[in-house]
Amino acid sequence: MDRDLCKLTLVYPVAAEDRIIDVLLDAEPSLPGFVSWRAEGHGGGFDKCSAREKVRGRIERGMLVMVLARARLDSLLADLRENCAIPHLAYWVEPVERFGAYA
Repeated sequence: MDRDLCKLTLVYPVAAEDRIIDVLLDAEPSLPGFVSWRAEGHGGGFDKCSAREKVRGRIERGMLVMVLARARLDSLLADLRENCAIPHLAYWVEPVERFGAYA
């Protein structure tokens, strides 16, 4: 396992996606690339969702994943907290066993 790397996953309201991506792209030092896509949240916490989401039984969310140096993680989370005070933004961090690319 590469203990120097971790995977950061962010889940957030779709309306906040541009702001989050702008903060990530403007970060100094620059960050590695990341992937984002649309997702649907299921389960509790439907008290602040739209009527459409209540009827459908799921909440529209954006999801973003990046692999980065563990040493960079805390400063990145602090940047997000400071520059993206977004309600309902959730994150988790996982160890990366191996990371590479096929050229």
